[in-house]
Amino acid sequence: MYSHHSIHPHPPPVQRDTSTGPSSRIGLGSPSGWSQGLEILPTQERVEAGDGDSVMLICQFKLDKTDIGPLDIEWSRTPSDPADSPIIVIDYSGDRTYETRLEDMEGRVHFSSPDPKNGDASLNITRLKSSDSGRYHCKVKKSPGSKTISITLNVLVRPSKPTCSVEGSQEIGKDIILKCSSQGTLPITYIWTRGGSSTLLPPTAISDNTLGTLKVRNASTDYSGDYICVANNRIASSQCVVKLLITSSSSNGGMIAGIVIAVLLFLLLLIITIWYVFWRKKKKTYEKEQPYEIREDVPAPKSRVSTARSYTVDSQRSSLGSMSPSNMEPYKSHYGPLATDDVERLPNHSPNINPSYKENWQWSEERSRGYNSMSIV
Repeated sequence: MYSHHSIHPHPPPVQRDTSTGPSSRIGLGSPSGWSQGLEILPTQERVEAGDGDSVMLICQFKLDKTDIGPLDIEWSRTPSDPADSPIIVIDYSGDRTYETRLEDMEGRVHFSSPDPKNGDASLNITRLKSSDSGRYHCKVKKSPGSKTISITLNVLVRPSKPTCSVEGSQEIGKDIILKCSSQGTLPITYIWTRGGSSTLLPPTAISDNTLGTLKVRNASTDYSGDYICVANNRIASSQCVVKLLITSSSSNGGMIAGIVIAVLLFLLLLIITIWYVFWRKKKKTYEKEQPYEIREDVPAPKSRVSTARSYTVDSQRSSLGSMSPSNMEPYKSHYGPLATDDVERLPNHSPNINPSYKENWQWSEERSRGYNSMSIV
């Protein structure tokens, strides 16, 4: 240590590298800054990884015996706004590691070496997210100088499971389009193959690897089968399967006719069921009302008999009322009592009237007329 001061009585000032711009070299990161003997080994300048994966950003250095100051290691990330200060991800100072203060990276970043002062300041990032993409800077400082290396991390989103579909009528002679769509980091390319023993596409098929479509012209029954779509980007791939079944139009017509017949039969059965329910209901109503009907063996209501009787009695009373008791004696022996008992025993309303009843009724009526004529005299 003391010999160092004797060699350099006036050591040059420490130059700190504040540059965060990209290196002019593609593929390898170039160390920048000034140091007496500190050296950062070249490494990849650009790293790509998939979301959910783990990645290591390599930063290895060599110290010289002339580097006498304390060792400081700092990993930072360029902010989205270049005017802002670099975002500290993790640092090492005074033989102690200070974990990240970024909430979205908490628990996911750490030094790959348990003791970075041995020359390995590489950074591990686990469970990658798309938001982890950016430009990272590894800065190693040991008096009298420091050096920095920059690495760009690009986190790619894997293709989601594609959605396969068929557009068009799957009939002989028709044109059919198979579609495939996936989400992920662009560009995504689509490759169609045929399932089974032969992976060759039909001779009339035209595929679009960018749009993910497969157009099949003039389809035939030989084109039936499974078709596989594979979606690829720079990090991963995913696939889906769609089944194609080419049929003749006549079979489709027969299927439609069968459906129509089935619907008609169902409607007919429904109508018959409704008619039967109403018929049963009407029959039950008729059976309930039937006991209240007037039958031939039921006597006629007495209201009419009472009316006839009242008429006969009233006629007699009116005739006799105009005669004095002395005048009544000649008629008492001539006329007998009124046959009211026969009138009361009237049959039912049947049109077949008993002949004896008819004669008694006529006799009673003529007798009543006789009383009336005597009253008038």
